[in-house]
Amino acid sequence: MGAPHRTELPLADRQPPVERADAARNRLRILRAASVIVAEKGPEALTMNAVAQASGIGVGTVYRRFGDVAQLLNALLDEREKQFQAAFLGGPPPLGPGAPPAERLHAFLHALADRVIEQREMLVAGETASPCGRYTSGPYTTMHTHVAMLVAELRPQADAALLAHLLLAPFTPSLLDHLSRGQGRTARQITDAVDELLATGGLLGD
Repeated sequence: MGAPHRTELPLADRQPPVERADAARNRLRILRAASVIVAEKGPEALTMNAVAQASGIGVGTVYRRFGDVAQLLNALLDEREKQFQAAFLGGPPPLGPGAPPAERLHAFLHALADRVIEQREMLVAGETASPCGRYTSGPYTTMHTHVAMLVAELRPQADAALLAHLLLAPFTPSLLDHLSRGQGRTARQITDAVDELLATGGLLGD
């Protein structure tokens, strides 16, 4: 029998501790400055020193608020992540509740491919800054738990937690960046190939 998997999802939108007004203003200034740098020069130009200079906030404060570039990129991506989570956890079917597990898994992986390809530059930058940080982050843990629950419904005797990791592996930002930008593969080609893998494994049926 497979290893037990978690059933409580660590949502991205849990409320953080209440900030002082000046701390909240500094956080907003830092994120706005980081957004401008990424939009104008690309995520590779994002450094803590560059953000400090652009925001007019001391580099020590920038480090204290965000720790490193990977965490800063994660903060920039957080709003998009909240929208994605809201769609697959509580939105309309088949992505949200109400559809059979195979349909939800199919819809989720297609939506995930679109999301990663859409923001691949920032996601790749975050992955480069902290290669293993992806697997302990809140967003990944939420996705993994969601996929594991769907797999457990489809294959009760399987190691759902392990299969969920392997199902998410093709959506590593650097791989999708290589496939889409390096090899010219479209999002449709990628998701069609994922469907073939799932069908071969019997998760989507014939």
